[in-house]
Formats: sequence, structure tokens, C-alpha cells
Amino acid sequence: MKRVLLVALLALAGLSWFEGTLDWRGGGDPPAVEQQLPGQAQIDATLRLIERGGPFPHSQDGTTFFNREGRLPQEQRGYYREYTVETPGLSHRGARRIVTGGQPPEVFYYTNDHYDSFRVLEDRR
Repeated sequence: MKRVLLVALLALAGLSWFEGTLDWRGGGDPPAVEQQLPGQAQIDATLRLIERGGPFPHSQDGTTFFNREGRLPQEQRGYYREYTVETPGLSHRGARRIVTGGQPPEVFYYTNDHYDSFRVLEDRR
């Protein structure tokens, strides 16, 4: 019984830790990487590049994201831009992206499954 309770408490602690990990508000350095999700360092690095305006490692970074999947709110063409979030160990761009909305960006979305789902990182609107 003690073992089940311990596992349940660890699981709850892990879920509550996970919930806030992608909630960077911008305007300076992101939170300490040691307290973040695996891969958070690459997310933070991409956010810093976006804030600085580049230079970006991939020619596709900063290009229009057309929202063909319709998973983001409908906006006029050119509103969304996509940026690669590096995946260590891959020799290609992988599936992780940050998609921004507006110029300058006013909303930031993250996908780790190549546009199947998105999570809001920050909404400045």
C-alpha cells in the first residue's frame, strides 16, 4: 500500500511540475533550464532567436505557416510564422516547432508533433 501511495504522489508531483514548464513569458531570459522539461533548452534557444530576429539555423525558419490543419485560430494569410526547435541527435529538422502570430509576434505556440497539436507558450494580446 505504501508503495502505491508513493507512486501516486510522485506521479502527481510530476504532473504539477510538467504543467508550468512551457509557460515562459518572454522579456528576458527564460526560466532556469534545470527546472524545465527535457528539450526546454532548445525551446528557450529558439524563443531567444525569435526575439532577436535571428539568425536562424534553417532556411524555413521565419517563413509563413499556413495553418492548413486548422488547429490554430483562423487569421489572415501571413499572420503565422514557423521556427524549428532543434531535436538533439537528429540530422533533420524533426517535428518540433514554434509558431508565432503577428508582426511583431504577439502569440507563441509550440508543437512537438509536427502541427498535430499546439500549446500556447505566451499570449501578449
